[in-house]
Amino acid sequence: MLTIASRASSTLAQAPSLKDPTTILSLQIFLDNHDFGPGQIDGKLGSFTRKALQFYNTQQGLPKSDWRTAADRARSEVTYLYVTHRVTALDFRHVGPVAKTIPAQAKQDSLPYASVLEFIAERHHATEPFLRQLNPRIDLRQLKKGDLVVVPNVRQIFRIEAIPRSASYKRDAAKAAHYVFVDTKERMASFYRNTKLLAAFPITHGKDRYVPIGRWRITTMVTTPTFRWDESMLKRGVRSDTYHTLPPGPNNLIGIFWASINKKGIGLHGTNAPETIGRTRSAGCIRFANWDAIRLPNYVRPGCEVIVK
Repeated sequence: MLTIASRASSTLAQAPSLKDPTTILSLQIFLDNHDFGPGQIDGKLGSFTRKALQFYNTQQGLPKSDWRTAADRARSEVTYLYVTHRVTALDFRHVGPVAKTIPAQAKQDSLPYASVLEFIAERHHATEPFLRQLNPRIDLRQLKKGDLVVVPNVRQIFRIEAIPRSASYKRDAAKAAHYVFVDTKERMASFYRNTKLLAAFPITHGKDRYVPIGRWRITTMVTTPTFRWDESMLKRGVRSDTYHTLPPGPNNLIGIFWASINKKGIGLHGTNAPETIGRTRSAGCIRFANWDAIRLPNYVRPGCEVIVK
């Protein structure tokens, strides 16, 4: 449950400045709202916020270095920087124990959030430290029903409860004609219709020897996937008969969404650790934060070309 936060009435009265945390936060929320992912929202001008701004400017036909236009639009559009999340009994349905080891995780029925804090942070695309900064008087480790937590006012809340179980996406002629450009150097994936840029999100790519450089096609797309954890495949790229099947859930290693490409064992998928996006490598796939991964069906469907550079 969301309500407008009383402390959210800071409507950026002063002139925008990239040294001002409220300007940066406003930009992050604005870019995220328009599907140019700045990474986890934290009120800091990190590399992904800068890259998201450049992609937005490209789409809008603006100079890449122009931050003032987006900042002005953000000030107008993002009326409130914060809202409050009221903790309910429903939140706890998505929280539970997560075993520490892969064999133990494979024995679970699902891999839920480990805490209500993790649930709320992912729901609002934020880092846990940022939520602690916004809520200094609350012990976020001990949240209970009825507690109010101040969160960034993102429009596309990640609603885990609305994600259908094992839903597959069929071919759509229009979206299958789109293409994805994965830039492993910039750690961004951008989505296009013909030459028109539609969206861009941060990614983590796989180890150099496994990265599927070249042109591929998306073959299948599914929500809440299971994951075949095969140490031989992950470390040496060789499939073995010794593996563990991890159940679905936000703490599954491939998150809540999987899109296979026509290279065995490789795909575009979510993650259980959004803080690692762009900072650590995956085994061989292209990994997104769950809240970005779930937007991929808005832009691609089976048959869509994936270009990895």
